Amino acid sequence: MNRQIPNIPEAGFYGIVYYIIFISKISSALKNRKNLTFREYSLVTIQIFGVKSSNDTRKAERFFKERNISYHFRDLTEKGVSKGELENIKLSVTADELIDKEGKHFRKRNLGFMVYNVESELLNDPLLFRTPIVRNGMKATVGYQPEIWKEWISNR
Repeated sequence: MNRQIPNIPEAGFYGIVYYIIFISKISSALKNRKNLTFREYSLVTIQIFGVKSSNDTRKAERFFKERNISYHFRDLTEKGVSKGELENIKLSVTADELIDKEGKHFRKRNLGFMVYNVESELLNDPLLFRTPIVRNGMKATVGYQPEIWKEWISNR
């Protein structure tokens, strides 16, 4: 069921109540960084994939916080990237750029000495990603790239 956000003058009392609940749910989810539904997520365009222990991931979060840009953070230690999300990211970044070949997790698994499918390894072990991966709709960057993020902000 696809329900439209009601137009305030035509909505009536229940439409206005629904609209207020909808907006408050989005704002509380953004404050608490909870998982958002698809409809709520469509209003949040910046998505950061990373791990809390990564300095570049923390710098990316700080970059958007300082500019009051709302974002959704996905901790790769808790939940990986789905196949569809990986396909969207690969529209901007190649799969070889996504895997962290200098990382300790890559060395620990001895992938430097093996033949492997990059996509399947990334889907099975999200700690192999170079972080942060920052998505803005269909655009994506890997690593700390504030110049590109500034372009995204100026084009809003």
